[in-house]
Amino acid sequence: MAVREILVAPDKRLKTVCEPIAEVDAEVRRLMDDLIETMHAAPGIGLAAPQIGVLKRVLVIDVHGEDEAPQPIAMANPEVAWASDEMATREEGCLSLPEHYAEVTRPARVRVAYVDRQGARRELEAEGLKAACVQHEIDHLDGILFIDRITPLKRNIILRKLGKAQRLKAAG
Repeated sequence: MAVREILVAPDKRLKTVCEPIAEVDAEVRRLMDDLIETMHAAPGIGLAAPQIGVLKRVLVIDVHGEDEAPQPIAMANPEVAWASDEMATREEGCLSLPEHYAEVTRPARVRVAYVDRQGARRELEAEGLKAACVQHEIDHLDGILFIDRITPLKRNIILRKLGKAQRLKAAG
């Protein structure tokens, strides 16, 4: 396992639709392990493969509580099989948009079909934070950032601030 560098917007790879995984093999399991280690080190509650520059349909989430042991879930080829009509709005952030947050509205409950690290087909039913997190990470696999789900004005403000921070960092 290894902690990998997390790409920061506006890196073009973050806007790329990712390729499906043909099978969960040792390489994919190693990717899942790297994603988990990178997510926990950041720290974050979700991370998708394109955020570390790997354009494959793999993500991890871990929304355990403060007093609970980590409970990471690794998914290959996840897709929303069902979403509630009821919507929920919550503040979202992203490791690829550090220190920027915005209110995002998504379905309140979802059922996600995916392939686990052993190659078995699974389903995850989620609500609340877990539902928002898994939808956010699936968006990454489709080249969508949470700022694509907010008003253009708010999105442009965040992108300008990120660009300025990157220029300052590059200048030393």
